[in-house]
Amino acid sequence: MNAVTKIRGPISVLRRSDVDTDQIIPKQFLKRVERSGFGEFLFYDWAKEPGWDLDPNPILVAGRNFGCGSSREHAPWALEDFGFKALVAPSFADIFYSNCTKVGLLPVPLAEEEVEALMGAVEAEIDLEAQVVRFDGREVAFEIDAEIRRRLLNGLDDIGVTLLAADAIEAYERDREREGPVTTL
Repeated sequence: MNAVTKIRGPISVLRRSDVDTDQIIPKQFLKRVERSGFGEFLFYDWAKEPGWDLDPNPILVAGRNFGCGSSREHAPWALEDFGFKALVAPSFADIFYSNCTKVGLLPVPLAEEEVEALMGAVEAEIDLEAQVVRFDGREVAFEIDAEIRRRLLNGLDDIGVTLLAADAIEAYERDREREGPVTTL
């Protein structure tokens, strides 16, 4: 996973609330075993609507309760594969939020009035170190759990966090008392 420090560039706007994971990536596309290739199916049903246009900019700004519904990890994979690096919305479903941070996709909750103002901007910068979103001469602070922030800033997914403890794990395995026959080599 790549470290996340600052994400800047044009924004894409999705003026919809309560966007569930089945709308983000419909169930018929969940048969892949790898984590890539989901971006082409992002918002599959909506993309067929006349006038639908959603550019793969670095930042997606959406309505409240983004990522609700089933807890499929494919939804953040599809958003990331499409090209988004950060999501800004008034609120996110809890499991969706967690799944995003585990793949390096930064979810940023802001107040509804700030999200509405950001939707009118052309581009923005999200500074994870400073915990602010900058756009149109404004700077808006956001909250993020300290451990999630540390992991994102250091590019650590769950495996990366575990590997940081590799020496301690190896020492434990080497030193622990074993009773009975050894069944592994």
